[in-house]
Amino acid sequence: MTLPSLFVSHGAPTLILENGPTCAFLRRLGQELPRPDAVLAVSAHWETPRPALGAVPSPETIHDFYGFPDALYRMRYPAQGSPGLADRAAALLEASGIAAEIDKQRGLDHGAWVPLLLTYPDADVPTLQLSIQPQLGPAHHVAVGRALAPLREANVLVLASGGAVHNLRALRWNRSGSPESWAQDFDDWLMQKIEGGALHDLVAYRTQAPGGVQSHPRDEHLLPLYVALGAGGDNAIGKRIHYGFEHGSLGMAAFSFS
Repeated sequence: MTLPSLFVSHGAPTLILENGPTCAFLRRLGQELPRPDAVLAVSAHWETPRPALGAVPSPETIHDFYGFPDALYRMRYPAQGSPGLADRAAALLEASGIAAEIDKQRGLDHGAWVPLLLTYPDADVPTLQLSIQPQLGPAHHVAVGRALAPLREANVLVLASGGAVHNLRALRWNRSGSPESWAQDFDDWLMQKIEGGALHDLVAYRTQAPGGVQSHPRDEHLLPLYVALGAGGDNAIGKRIHYGFEHGSLGMAAFSFS
């Protein structure tokens, strides 16, 4: 069975402490999916000029955030890396005309380890991370995903992590209930276009989507979604598998592509 490629929203680092609906979803996800042999995590929090793949045998847990509860800084995700898989992924990218690099130092940032700690809490699935290139835009990331699609047939889970809606300037930490109207409009549009296979509109979301610029002042938290979409294959069918909002402007939707 070929694994789907996935996009999940990781929200604020405190997601893992709040035990809310998205936590419950991610915990179920690891139980419901066929068990992968490895995870290729695409995080919004690693930006490089060209795609880079972590090839560290034992990647460290990076606490790339400030001012949060001490409990977060004590957390570790001691999954083993997979340097061999990093080499294979780099070769697939190069074969598709996308220059790639191997990084033998960087560990896993919170965009990777927070959702993984919930999905595979025993840290017993080898994990490596792939960077994003915000300066190259959505179409580039679709191409990256398509180049890496063969990994799914090798029982590798492509797990992209970002945010369906991500506007930190509009955060309301004590807000519960309904999201901002522009955030809801964009979230609805995103689901409709993904489930409708409207790739052209998705790539051009900044001009096509209602609330697109407000929902993503920068691209970085949406770009992992395009990698997951591309990795789903040329005729991938996208499906929303989780929905929610936190703090008024963090959309927590997740999507599966196969």
